[in-house]
Amino acid sequence: MESVIRKISEIESAASAIVANAEKQKESLDHEYRARRNAFDEELEDKTMREIQKIRDDLESKTSALLNEQSVENDDSITELQRQYNEYHTRYSQDILKRITEV
Repeated sequence: MESVIRKISEIESAASAIVANAEKQKESLDHEYRARRNAFDEELEDKTMREIQKIRDDLESKTSALLNEQSVENDDSITELQRQYNEYHTRYSQDILKRITEV
């Protein structure tokens, strides 16, 4: 009977050691999982920020190009209006005077 109790005690000690070892392994795996998750989160955040910056840079470039294009078009329109004014301002003045005096 004493040998059975001793054997049960040994089994219980072995089981306790197994449980303690499993707890240590679980803690180690939890730590490793947290480290991997944090590394993944940081990598994903860095990648996201790079993509956002790339999109911002592209948008800024396109906006700048569009503004430059519109500026050139506006300058061309102003130049054409000035040319027409210089060429036809006397005729415009005469037409305006004629309309006013006809009434």
